[in-house]
Parts: sequence; C-alpha cells; structure tokens
Amino acid sequence: MRTLDYRIGIQDDGKTIQDFLIEKGYSHAILVHLKKTPESILRNGKWEYMRTHIKAGDTLRIVLTESECSDAIAPSPMPLDICYEDEDILVINKPADMPIHPSKRHPTHTLANAVCAYFHSQGIPYTFRCVNRLDRDTTGLVILAKHTLSSTILNQAICERGIHREYLALADGCVPEEGTISAPIGRKSNSSIERVIDYEHGDRAVTHYRRLSYENGISLLSLHLETGRTHQIRVHMKHLGYPLIGDALYHPEYSSSFSDNKIKRQALHSYRLQFNHPITGVPMDLLAPLPADMAALVSLVPPVHTQSDPSKASHE
Repeated sequence: MRTLDYRIGIQDDGKTIQDFLIEKGYSHAILVHLKKTPESILRNGKWEYMRTHIKAGDTLRIVLTESECSDAIAPSPMPLDICYEDEDILVINKPADMPIHPSKRHPTHTLANAVCAYFHSQGIPYTFRCVNRLDRDTTGLVILAKHTLSSTILNQAICERGIHREYLALADGCVPEEGTISAPIGRKSNSSIERVIDYEHGDRAVTHYRRLSYENGISLLSLHLETGRTHQIRVHMKHLGYPLIGDALYHPEYSSSFSDNKIKRQALHSYRLQFNHPITGVPMDLLAPLPADMAALVSLVPPVHTQSDPSKASHE
C-alpha cells in the first residue's frame, strides 16, 4: 500500500480530481483501479468520486493498493547491491552474468528472481517492473518501480528522454577524443540476438562518446545514450572501429591474453543515472563504481560520490 497526500494549491482550484491526477502522471489503468477500490480517494478525509471538484487548501489523499505479485517469477535469494531505496523506487547495481528477466536458458539466476525474493522475505507482494534494462553481462545501475504509479511515470520519462544514462566502457584502440555516432540499428537476419547497422530498416540510434583516457591499447570512454536500442553501445562502437574489450559477440577476434584474463565479458558499465524522482520530483543523481574487472585494466577510475537522501535537491 502506498499513500500519497497532496495539498491543493491555487493553481489547481476548480479542477476535478481526475484531471488533477492525470496531470500528476496517473494512467487510465490506475484511475480505473482507484474507481473500483473503496476509499482510495479521500478529499479532506471524505471518500470522493473522480468527478468531484477540488478547491485550494484541500487535502487529497490517494491510496494505491496492490495485492498481486509476479507469480511466474520464482523467488531466488541472491545478494543485491542496493544503491538507493524508498517507498517508490529501488535502484540496484547489477553484477555481470545476471540477466534481467528469466528465460528458458536462465530460469532463476536473474535480477527479477533476486528482487522478488527480496520482497518475498519481507512479506510484501511485488510485481517486477524494470525501467531500464541491461544486457546479461553489462553491469551497473537499474531502476525498479515499486508500484504502478512510479512505473508509469518513469516509463514516460524514458520515452521523453527524461532519464539520462551515462555508461563507462573499455574499447579496443585509441578512440577519438569525442563524437556522436548516429546509425540506425536493426536485428541481424537469421539471428535472434545479434544486431547490426541497418540504414534501410533499422531504428534510429544515437550515442555520444568522450574518451577519458588511453593506455595499453585501451580507451576508457564515457558514453551517453540519446536512444535505447538493444546492444546500442556495443554495435555502435564496432561500427566506429573500436569494439568493446571482451565482447565475444561483436569482437570475437579479441584475445583474452590482451588483458591478462582479467575480464571475461564486454567491458560495459551503467555508471550514472540522472532523473527526477517519479513522486517527489526531486532530481536524482546516482552513481555506481567501476567494477573490479574493468578497473583492473585502467589506472584512471572515475570517483563515485552518492547520496541517498530524497530530501536533498541533488543526489551527487
């Protein structure tokens, strides 16, 4: 159960409760759910209808109740590196070799299984709602919504480019100091996994990059995504001529001896997420340290300085 209290200001005087909630990001499905749930909408302590008009000075209380959980996802207790948590969101620093969702090949050892176990141990029904997805062997920050309202607002933010994602990557060779890769990406024919640059049928994909350092034949890059296509960074860096270290799919000729066997995966890390909190609107700025296997290959490791106090104006 999530209880949300709103103090009605002069700018909202005369609106219906429904119009007010729509402006706050409530979806049609949530509004329907509230209409069907007794005492889920209280104006000044009294149960009201969606068509009721509100006045400046009113207190509006919305009670979101969810009793369903992701029954198809088996809880599997695993360690979770929690970077931030409150009533509305959970941000995890995902390790390598952990898919986001279960599949036939990976039915249990996934982030979804671990998160469902985390809530199951607390006796809390939970529906798994992942906002930004990462490949199995890409490490770093993943946002999970704790209820349908935060999920709706965050997914809308994704569509409107309101969630800014910074990745750190290690590329093979000396990448130019900075630039933008704009090349559409599509599925490779006869492959359900691999993606390619496809100017005829591909989806728009834009990646901005900046080289932070270069040593021993390896470039440490900061990358910002303007779009979010599957394998976008990996495909774009191969297209540029500097594929990621350890990427068996897009850089199969890579020699493991090149890095003294210190990394067994694509060297890609979701380092930073910047977004407005879905409920409070407070700017969030969360970072996750470079994982050990990537840090072992470079001498320059970006500093991490995070806060997790939602009352602060900035979380950096």
